[in-house]
Amino acid sequence: PPPPATPPRRHPRHRRTARPAALAGLIVALGAIALLPAGTAAQSIPDPIPEPIEEGSVRIGLEKVAGKLTAPTALVPVPGNADRMLLVDQTGKVYAIEGGELNRHPVLDVSGRMVELRKGFDERGLLGLALHPGFNDPDSPGFHKLYTYTSEPLKEGAADFTTPIEEEDVKHNHQSVVAEWEVRSVQPLLVAPDSRREIMRVDEPQFNHDGGELAFGPDGILYIGFGDGGAANDLGPGHVEGGNGQDPTNILGTIARIDPLGKTGKKSANGAYSIPNDNPFVGTDKALDEVWAYGLRNPWRFSFDKEAGELIVADVGQNNIEEIDIIKPGGNYGWRIKEGTFFFDPQGKAGVSESAPDRSLPEMIDPVAEYDHREGTSISGGYVYRGDAIPELDGLYVFGDWRQWKVIPRSGDKKDKRKNLGGRLMYADLDSGEIYDLLIGSEGRRIGDYVTAFGQSLDGEVYVLTNTQAGPSGKNGAVWKIVPAE
Repeated sequence: PPPPATPPRRHPRHRRTARPAALAGLIVALGAIALLPAGTAAQSIPDPIPEPIEEGSVRIGLEKVAGKLTAPTALVPVPGNADRMLLVDQTGKVYAIEGGELNRHPVLDVSGRMVELRKGFDERGLLGLALHPGFNDPDSPGFHKLYTYTSEPLKEGAADFTTPIEEEDVKHNHQSVVAEWEVRSVQPLLVAPDSRREIMRVDEPQFNHDGGELAFGPDGILYIGFGDGGAANDLGPGHVEGGNGQDPTNILGTIARIDPLGKTGKKSANGAYSIPNDNPFVGTDKALDEVWAYGLRNPWRFSFDKEAGELIVADVGQNNIEEIDIIKPGGNYGWRIKEGTFFFDPQGKAGVSESAPDRSLPEMIDPVAEYDHREGTSISGGYVYRGDAIPELDGLYVFGDWRQWKVIPRSGDKKDKRKNLGGRLMYADLDSGEIYDLLIGSEGRRIGDYVTAFGQSLDGEVYVLTNTQAGPSGKNGAVWKIVPAE
């Protein structure tokens, strides 16, 4: 059935246009842009979006749900059980939160399967978790089944997807693995360690840009987010000419869509899942059958709007722009030709510009909202708020940024200083592209801690996952519920 109609989004008092109106929502197509003459250098923009993000009119409170975690990366509700959510820690453990209380005994521990994580900073680990929509339905083939996305050591010849590395003595860094598991016990909730079934294994050239989101859509099909493979500029060993993001014949830089139970469409090459027939590239040679959309750099969290059904992706930028995309089947979201609504030069140091490169371009879809690196450094995707506790947020996209730097100019030849302001909470009107600060309490304070991810309960309330450390170490990670301000 069609999704229910989306109620009108409330417009906050303070308004900010993320980009000039003439460029907002631009769709770039062949012949629709002015190309630079051959040999002409693009004029870089040192401050791509000069308008600062303003304070919004909404104030919230934060209620601590769980603490003393290492590195929380995801919070997933259990279908059919409003009192239970599953919390993912990057170090390889899944915990249950029941009735608002954290059970410290892991539901699942995959740490022994993973690569060794770097304590200071790492983008690998246990990155994603999804429960089948039929998880609590005994008549469903997905009964008690769940799926993980992990970073595992290389198994020679085992990858289902790879990009070649031509350099001698250089290997892929690790493999991203999607696996299926089954629950052994419901009370307490425990996953059977011997129930693991491997769905997909992907060679990753570097340690970063792994993506890692798993989520079932309103259609009951599993969506998977893959980064471009790492390094910078989508260049280097394991990155094809033109960049992995612009090559949908490999899985990196895409949103993939599969049926892990093999009930829909045709069987995959490895026989572990099937591919829905309505995937946009099925039956063509333009892209992998699994690809739903491409042109992404590092989708760090995506979600489906509970009412509109839209797939919303937060894509982490390179040096300038963080963006929010609404994903359409078959869409090309620009990376590495573009970073946000701006053109990007991977070969030079020009940063971003509003001038196109001197070559023909494919059709690309621009973000619905964006901000530059004066406002943050790495977007953490969230959810369209559909709860009841804070009516002012209804229909608005709640998200954050991992860390913001404040630049402190210094005189003479001395380099400017930078002060770490920590994470940032924000919300966006995805119709207008306007972004606002989401401040805490009547005094309007910032969250401060690194904002790593978000979660949403079955009733539409939103949770924030934080850490005081930049990497997977220590015991200062926490889960907070967004509640009305006191």
